[in-house]
Amino acid sequence: MTKHPYYDEPIPNEGSLHRMDLERDACGVGFVAQINGKRSHQILEYALGGCCNVIHRGAMEADMKTGDGAGVLTQIPHGILIPEVEKLGHRLEHPLDLAVGVFFLPQDDTARLKIQLVAEAVLSKRGVKVLCWRSVPVNERELGDKARRTMPNIMQLLMERPKEMDDNPYERVLFLARREIEIKCKQQKIGDFYIPSMSHRTIIYKALVVATALEKFYLDLQDERYETALAVFHQRFSTNTFPTWALSHPFRMLAHNGEINTVRGNRNWIASRASD
Repeated sequence: MTKHPYYDEPIPNEGSLHRMDLERDACGVGFVAQINGKRSHQILEYALGGCCNVIHRGAMEADMKTGDGAGVLTQIPHGILIPEVEKLGHRLEHPLDLAVGVFFLPQDDTARLKIQLVAEAVLSKRGVKVLCWRSVPVNERELGDKARRTMPNIMQLLMERPKEMDDNPYERVLFLARREIEIKCKQQKIGDFYIPSMSHRTIIYKALVVATALEKFYLDLQDERYETALAVFHQRFSTNTFPTWALSHPFRMLAHNGEINTVRGNRNWIASRASD
């Protein structure tokens, strides 16, 4: 085995899955998964712990509590949300029939109601049954001054799969519905709002907080019934946009580090100027 030109570690033998030249640095991003697909609360705990361990990749306001944002993407926590549906006297044929839209709504009641009515109308037109709106339980004491002043009304819209619709078409309908809701509300100039996620597979919990406050802010994340087989976590460092609730966790499906200057790129820049 030979030595890598930039690292102390030797280059693995030909055929190895690990190649140092393909290594990438990430800015506060991580992924945890149970390889057998079994859901557990421990996977969520690993993700939240990992997010806390990359807090150095984020920034903080002068109040020392408002961060640039942190969040997790997981599978939908059926153990928490299906009982909410059953309280209404409704039973789902299968847990994956449940879809969840996460909404950051205005605090103004009139604007919030208008957006909710648009959302329900769009989904009804596309054949998706609206079950209920759920106010997400939070602990506002974990927010900094700025985050508390700009905090949206955080709600989840619970929906049911149209009859005889497969998984991929269902997910496609939810995507198109989300886009139509956003466009219609913008056209009608109803109010400022954001939909972090709308899916029957995954859900996002994000906030304008530092990573260590994420679990304390969202009470759902502390609930042992919250089980998932995968989690993508992110601690944001706002380098080119102003921190907001909407941008606090910048992805709906995949995550990236937001930076273009990789380690190898920096070394190549230096090498190209060495002769100067």
